[in-house]
Amino acid sequence: MYAVIVTGGKQYKVSEGDTIFVEKLDMEEGSSVTFDKVLIAGEGDDVKVGAPTVDGASVEAKVVKNGKAKKIYVFKMKRKKNERTKKGHRQPYTKVEIVKINA
Repeated sequence: MYAVIVTGGKQYKVSEGDTIFVEKLDMEEGSSVTFDKVLIAGEGDDVKVGAPTVDGASVEAKVVKNGKAKKIYVFKMKRKKNERTKKGHRQPYTKVEIVKINA
């Protein structure tokens, strides 16, 4: 059984037992979260495709941890003007474990 869910403006293909990194959710570690925006749910030939979402389908997950990704550096430069800017950024994330898919 797999499903395609939408959270944080991105789509994720998940199945039970998967661990995924999603955009930061305001949930504490150990709490449960339900994703209601399910685009596709099913297995094999029995696949339900929503228009735009599947009615009554949801995905239950457990929040494992909140954190920040590795630092990336953004460097801007304008040549011949001696203008340089270096910024660092760490994107916050939430690590969730998929518990159950209700199709």
